Amino acid sequence: MKKHTLHTEFLAYTSADELPAADRALLALARQSLQNSYSPYSNFQVGAAVLLANGEMLGGANYENASYPMCICAEQSVLAATASRFPKESVVAIAVTVHNPNRPVAQPAAPCGACRQVICETEQKNKKTMRIILQGETGPVYVFEKGGDLLPLSFGGEYL
Repeated sequence: MKKHTLHTEFLAYTSADELPAADRALLALARQSLQNSYSPYSNFQVGAAVLLANGEMLGGANYENASYPMCICAEQSVLAATASRFPKESVVAIAVTVHNPNRPVAQPAAPCGACRQVICETEQKNKKTMRIILQGETGPVYVFEKGGDLLPLSFGGEYL
């Protein structure tokens, strides 16, 4: 037996004010997209926004229903909309933020496992990595350089 270690690096900013202007604008669009969240069961709102290689930005939000496994995450919502509207454009970055009216979220909320897989698959499709920008309602901002930083042993098409 041999022990292996996985290592992930990310940048941690004290607040969104420290981000480069383009990342700040993308995070602001993700925050604005929170108002489009349909989350009547959990009240946990998630907003996401993507920056495309052509400079276009799109926002998306989570969409719940009573059958929780059938919910659509904000990250998947915006990445699917991007693939439909701009199938040839690669995603440069995705920003994700959350709001919980029951208790403030003061740290970044990372994408769920399914969304991490979709991020990695989008990178594979586009043959380009995307930055992942995460922030809670307040507090620090985490920036990852690629999906593999969040899902280092992702499943890909090379296995099929």
